[in-house]
Amino acid sequence: MNEILVPANAEVTDLIKAWQNELTRLRRVADNTLVAYHRDLTQFLTFLAGHTGGPVSLETLKSLRPADIRAFMATRRQQGAGSRSLARGLSGIKSFFAFLERRGLATGDAVAAIRAPKKSPSLPKALTETEALTLTSKLADSGAAPWVEARDMAVLSLLYGAGLRIAEALALTPADLGDTGAIRVTGKGGKIRLVPVLPAIRDAIAEYRRLCPFAPSADEPVFRGVRGGPLSPRIIQKKTEWLRSAFGLPASATPHALRHSFATHLLAHGGDLRAIQELLGHASLSTTQIYTRIDAARLTEAYLKAHPRQ
Repeated sequence: MNEILVPANAEVTDLIKAWQNELTRLRRVADNTLVAYHRDLTQFLTFLAGHTGGPVSLETLKSLRPADIRAFMATRRQQGAGSRSLARGLSGIKSFFAFLERRGLATGDAVAAIRAPKKSPSLPKALTETEALTLTSKLADSGAAPWVEARDMAVLSLLYGAGLRIAEALALTPADLGDTGAIRVTGKGGKIRLVPVLPAIRDAIAEYRRLCPFAPSADEPVFRGVRGGPLSPRIIQKKTEWLRSAFGLPASATPHALRHSFATHLLAHGGDLRAIQELLGHASLSTTQIYTRIDAARLTEAYLKAHPRQ
């Protein structure tokens, strides 16, 4: 750890050094976490020095109130810090006060009274349309039997072309597929929905079933492993990893990313949010609305890259 430069007196500076040594030697905290904790505590002590009008002393820390912590977090929020940064910063401050409390020097009551802000959900990592099509339609010589290749392509096509979760795709039975333009999908909580299937996807499923050496009954999963049992999700995950390597796709190219890509691309092409909610099987529209954030983020990125004044 670099030299400690904080607006605090010698006693507090020595305590910070002792805290860092404890984190390193006894608690074996990762280097990155240690650096982040130090940075967050420095920001807090800098705020506190300005808030109280002088270098931070042990008496300053003893007299800390929840209102002081809230004022610090409000200031960080105004400076642009997000919920994740604020939560991590609060974690570092709590760690330091827990250290002081173990030594009987101060209590952590003021910090403990503050709840970390809720973290906004991460944006799903959708693929580009080219990447998604590459993952679901390009053939590569993996050495697998033709029926296995057809099976894997049919499953991946369902994830991108119909927005299914991988568990939903692997649970499909011959009765679910039917002979119409839609398939019956059993989602979370046993909720059943009908999802339209494009001709290309239905053809991919038909080709797999034609080549497959196994004939499941009407209520058994259609997609089978090489020994005839139900297909494991891990097999599709491994196939996706192989395809990523074969075609130079990003690490974000996963089976679940195909479902995200389905929703994102539909929205980008004018799809109705309520309709997308139904297709995905989301119980709440708020869950589906995250895709509007993805689309807005992509539009902003495209604008910044393409605008002639950039």
